[in-house]
Amino acid sequence: MNTPRPTRHLSRLTPDASRSFSFEFFPPNTPEGMDKLAQTAKQLAQLNPKFFSVTYGAGGSTRERTLRAVLDLRAAGYAAAPHISCIGSSREEIRGILQGYREQGIRHLVALRGDLPSGTATAGEFQYANELVAFIRKEFGDHFHIEVAAYPEYHPQAKSARDDLLNFRRKVEAGANSAITQYFYNADCYFHFVDECEAMGLSLPIVPGIMPIGKFSQLARFSDACGAEIPRWMRRKLEGYGDDSDSIRAFGLDVVTRLCDDLLAAGAPGLHFYTMNQAGLTSTIWQRLGL
Repeated sequence: MNTPRPTRHLSRLTPDASRSFSFEFFPPNTPEGMDKLAQTAKQLAQLNPKFFSVTYGAGGSTRERTLRAVLDLRAAGYAAAPHISCIGSSREEIRGILQGYREQGIRHLVALRGDLPSGTATAGEFQYANELVAFIRKEFGDHFHIEVAAYPEYHPQAKSARDDLLNFRRKVEAGANSAITQYFYNADCYFHFVDECEAMGLSLPIVPGIMPIGKFSQLARFSDACGAEIPRWMRRKLEGYGDDSDSIRAFGLDVVTRLCDDLLAAGAPGLHFYTMNQAGLTSTIWQRLGL
């Protein structure tokens, strides 16, 4: 007999009707990839997400493809938000990109610091994401709804947990409307992060980022690079499956579905799925959650 686990309720419960569910894509670099993305978006659109987001390569390397993907999604009738990163860019470059977005009727952004392309020596005129958020507000007022990143397990380049929290507060104070977290597999880290934000007087929605598990080698590589922890028990279990992709998929679906269920039961304001341009795992988790 399974004993129900106790639910940890956040102090700020979110009504079901106001929750934000969203799906993230990366911009394909081939016509075939664009066709596949269109089919993935069509399938996931049946789940009625609030929006799709499209990532932005290091130093703006996918700038045109990001815009193209966003415009294609909007043309298909879906709400879409481009990512924009500032590192390695000038104010004039960022201003031009944002003016183009405004001219296209885009009102939703995911604003990030981003990474420098390999071999690039200069960081440009922006050092941190809060500077980008402040610049957007100064130049464009309230035209854009601005999402920013949050790191419940703290940014791998942060000097300390406290410094990372202060960096997040700077983004909020600069004008961010809401936040999407890096993915994680330990719900307590999210609850603790939200508690710490509330203690600092920050009341914006902080939506958990969710990474479905399809390929362990890919997940391990991503996690090592971005500082997202794979709990030891999960890592050992996944390693034990070897090349048994069916078992990895089944285990991943169980773990991630339970994580999502716990987060929503505790009042999380929604979920943001890192889809890797695939619909299957996200759709299955969605169905299991009864959403």
